[in-house]
Amino acid sequence: MKPIDVFKALSNESRLEILQWLKEPDRHFAPHDGIDMNEIGVCVSQITDKLQMTQSTASQYLSILQRAGLIQTKRIGKYTYYKRDEEAIKAMADYFQREM
Repeated sequence: MKPIDVFKALSNESRLEILQWLKEPDRHFAPHDGIDMNEIGVCVSQITDKLQMTQSTASQYLSILQRAGLIQTKRIGKYTYYKRDEEAIKAMADYFQREM
């Protein structure tokens, strides 16, 4: 994970909101077909609905967060689920503490 990629990913309000929502998915999203959102993640369609934007734009934002190393994906059937990569986020927080 490169710090500059993380800064770029977080420089958009919607992408920052996605990360915040994924921190407490049960609080921000309705359950999805018996999926444990804390363990598996949140379906892209739920994120798209909450953002009130096209799935194409939401998918692009999620891809940027994934390339920055901040989220992970899991595919189950026809659905793709997203969750935070807590280890990577902690590593980035440690970097800020050490270097900034």
